[in-house]
Amino acid sequence: MDERLQKILSQWGIASRRQAEQMIIAGRVKVNDRVVQLGEKAKPYLDKIEVDGLPIKPENRPQPIYLLLNKPMGVISTCSEPSKRSKVLDILSTELQNGKGIHPVGRLDADSTGALLLTNDGRVTYGLTHPKHCLPKTYQVWVKGYPQESTLKLWRQGIILSGQKTLPAQVKVLIEDNNSQTLLEVIISEGRNRQIRRIAEKLGHPVLKLHRTAIGQIKLQLPGESVLPIGHYRGLKDFEINFLDDKIIKS
Repeated sequence: MDERLQKILSQWGIASRRQAEQMIIAGRVKVNDRVVQLGEKAKPYLDKIEVDGLPIKPENRPQPIYLLLNKPMGVISTCSEPSKRSKVLDILSTELQNGKGIHPVGRLDADSTGALLLTNDGRVTYGLTHPKHCLPKTYQVWVKGYPQESTLKLWRQGIILSGQKTLPAQVKVLIEDNNSQTLLEVIISEGRNRQIRRIAEKLGHPVLKLHRTAIGQIKLQLPGESVLPIGHYRGLKDFEINFLDDKIIKS
């Protein structure tokens, strides 16, 4: 059965689907000794598929890896960075960095911290970043000032950003300190560019600090355990992988 090449490369753990598309556009992918164009298909078990001159085969696919990282401040969520800034992959062990095809799922701003998934499973990457899944993500957000309930109600109902209304959000106050700052818990199910920061700015309460604590049921702190420290990562538990399977892969 013919399948799009970017799908084959992502399912075989070569790269995320978006990265695979860029590989194809750059002329790095061949099928049966011919450089292919974006949108072309292949028979994964019959055709000779090469990336950078190296043949890839399903049996050579690395074992799927699923990691949760507590991303530090200043680290970027990309696999390559021309300016040599620190990347999330730099935090991983040398063994995990080399030849495993691990990449971050989605992004977390350099000036934000917290939960970030990394995997070499292209299906999970595609599923988690596809708008149809609406996977809830939980944040702890320090904002300037003391937002009134009417302001929080507007946030919950949705705010117009770039001409489009955001989906409803869950927003509640956790702490109001003496330094004119408020800690909010914000749960959103979409990932528009710097969405929380833009909304808070628009409502007159700029973000001072943003930390993601959970991606669906995948949390930095599991019941009965300590919080995963900043700059550390762990493998996902079976129930967390099953959560991804139920919510993402099978849908």
